[in-house]
Amino acid sequence: MSRPLLRCCGSSTRTRVSSRNYASQAPKARLNLPTDYGKTPLLHHTSKAALANPELSEDVRNGGTTRINLFQSINQAMAHALRTDPKVILFGEDVAFGGVFRCSMNLQTEFGDDRVFNTPLSEQGLVGFAIGAALEGLKPLAEIQFADYVYPAFDQIVNEAAKIRYRYGHNADVYNCGGLVIRMPTGGVGHGALYHSQSPESLFSHVPGFRVVQPRSPSQAKGLLLAALESPDPVIFMEPKILYRAAVEHVPNEPYTLPLSKAEVLKEGKDITMVSYGTPLYVCQNAITAAEKDFGCSVELIDLRTIFPWDRPAILDSVKKTGRCIVVHESMVNQGVGAEVAATVQEHCFLRLEAPVQRVAGLTTHTGLAYEKFHIPDVVRIYDSIKTVIEY
Repeated sequence: MSRPLLRCCGSSTRTRVSSRNYASQAPKARLNLPTDYGKTPLLHHTSKAALANPELSEDVRNGGTTRINLFQSINQAMAHALRTDPKVILFGEDVAFGGVFRCSMNLQTEFGDDRVFNTPLSEQGLVGFAIGAALEGLKPLAEIQFADYVYPAFDQIVNEAAKIRYRYGHNADVYNCGGLVIRMPTGGVGHGALYHSQSPESLFSHVPGFRVVQPRSPSQAKGLLLAALESPDPVIFMEPKILYRAAVEHVPNEPYTLPLSKAEVLKEGKDITMVSYGTPLYVCQNAITAAEKDFGCSVELIDLRTIFPWDRPAILDSVKKTGRCIVVHESMVNQGVGAEVAATVQEHCFLRLEAPVQRVAGLTTHTGLAYEKFHIPDVVRIYDSIKTVIEY
């Protein structure tokens, strides 16, 4: 069943902007240039680079790779899960034909409509069904069509899924929602406006009982999604929609998992620790390249990967080394992930800090159609933050 026009008309996949009243960058811009995903060091541009990841098993490192984008890696991971575990089921609004972003393309054809199927247009209903299925021993992959639509299901997620293990006490090994993964496309895409641009991860990060994960790339998405299905806790799996097609890299062919709640140091540095996740990591990398050239500094870039529970030791060890910390995220700055990271750093690294912890994040306002470009962190804002902490 297709979503009503009222809820589809703003879809980033069904509406193309043929003309804009603003330029994509200012004339002679030096910093705010489009990310070159074909050259960024955050993606694996060769098979050798993809297989060098020490988190992969020896069998995976000795195998081959395929160059695919993020939505294809999600599809590949779900296909493997469905193929190897009869307890895995996939459902959501429009997933049968492939979904809005094509993540479930061809899966119903291979696995049948008893394991891959559409649900009514009710987020509360489909998440409630997913929780019940998980309690019966299945591993539901429940798709929310856009993260912006998850709010009707918030009660089910927070008051049911997150509390199951705690509520059952010593019977938690029998009654739990382990294997439940709630997937949702998240973040801005350039023209999503009010209802297709939100990043609600901080709302979930306040609640114990489940994990919140956001991958930055195809290889990360595959490994983290397969790990999420093995988690004893339910997982909110947030997929940056702008990266579905933009991020392309070599991904190992063999199935593999990556550790949850473990951050990854993408670039080592000695003067500043920069913490981020998802799409903003690419903007951070662009800002770092320019700032290191201009200021002669060295910036360490860390991907949280799991937003909650997050890897505190990795961040604190880095800040104790560098003495400076900048947190960057796309969601609004108020009460956000950056506030939690900043407070933790201040509490544990106060005597090692050379400058106040900086937050570069989305503005505390709703996202308008033409305003989305200026709402989220850009290279200039991150570059200025680096300059601030270096010169403090």
